[in-house]
Amino acid sequence: MIDDDRLRSLIDRRAELEHAMSAAPGGEDYVRMSREHAEIAELAARAEALLALKAERAGLAELIDDPATEPDMARLAREEAGELDGRIAETEQAIQIMLLPRDAADDKSAILEIRAGTGGEEAALFAGDLFRMYQRYAELQGWRVSVLSAHDSDLGGYREIVAEISGRGVYAQLKYESGVHRVQRVPETESSGRIHTSAATVAVLPEAEEVDIAIDDNDLKIDVFRSSGAGGQHVNTTDSAVRLTHLPSGIVVAVQDERSQHKNRAKAMKLLRARLFDEERERLTSERAAERRGQVGSGDRSERIRTYNFPQGRVTDHRLNLTLYKLDRVLSGEALGELLEALVTEDQARKLAAQAGAETP
Repeated sequence: MIDDDRLRSLIDRRAELEHAMSAAPGGEDYVRMSREHAEIAELAARAEALLALKAERAGLAELIDDPATEPDMARLAREEAGELDGRIAETEQAIQIMLLPRDAADDKSAILEIRAGTGGEEAALFAGDLFRMYQRYAELQGWRVSVLSAHDSDLGGYREIVAEISGRGVYAQLKYESGVHRVQRVPETESSGRIHTSAATVAVLPEAEEVDIAIDDNDLKIDVFRSSGAGGQHVNTTDSAVRLTHLPSGIVVAVQDERSQHKNRAKAMKLLRARLFDEERERLTSERAAERRGQVGSGDRSERIRTYNFPQGRVTDHRLNLTLYKLDRVLSGEALGELLEALVTEDQARKLAAQAGAETP
């Protein structure tokens, strides 16, 4: 149960921020306060609602306990009190979820990396299916998808594809997708009708800005070379492809999608910055990552997290033991949100349970 003093402190802090913002509009302090106000405003509103519900419940308790209250009135009060108890519990849980420690990267855009795993050409086709699933889901959310690099397979899939998904809160929704995705189906190239199992790996990284990760030019080895593969008659005529090697970390990224060397370098820097940011986050949170290993949303890219079974038309998320018999709608992006919401809910429940355990003497 949330202490009333804590609820009042949230309401008071919102009032303090509003007063300070009205007294000193503009400047860095105003920006800082407006950000804090945006974060706390809904929380304070829910705190007000919870205090009002508790006050109403206390009034009903007095009425119920008063010997002078008529039986019919007491019965109605008990019924209303039961309804209020449910609303109080729901509002408390909503506030507790909002008070959970937030991942600072949750509001960021994301870099999506998909690579074909075991299964040869079929795995590359599956990587393409996964990319289109995320692309369609992003469109439904109003996000923008921009391909940073892609290596096509012979039959139209992807051996590897890296894309930027831009929008508010992209990383918060997609971060649980990192891991091994497995597909079970009869490949187009299989004449005997035998079901094959293939896999692709997905990595979702929070997009880093220059203020998040500063890269010293002296730490970079920059190579330019001629692009290869599809892209039109001009792709192979100039040294437009760019390979960046970050010497301290050994991370290498290469981008060749654009005809312009300048554009390829900008994309490569964006991808390098995201990988360095992710590496630094993993280093700083190694203790928490160890604690979360095997739990929902561990982000362990070596674990099998989901199976897409075409013969049975089902998708199973192994972290949740949740199966949806709507494979087509998941791959079209329409029902992917059901899996993502379930993962978020499960993670929140785990955090609330851990928090309750820590608070228990």
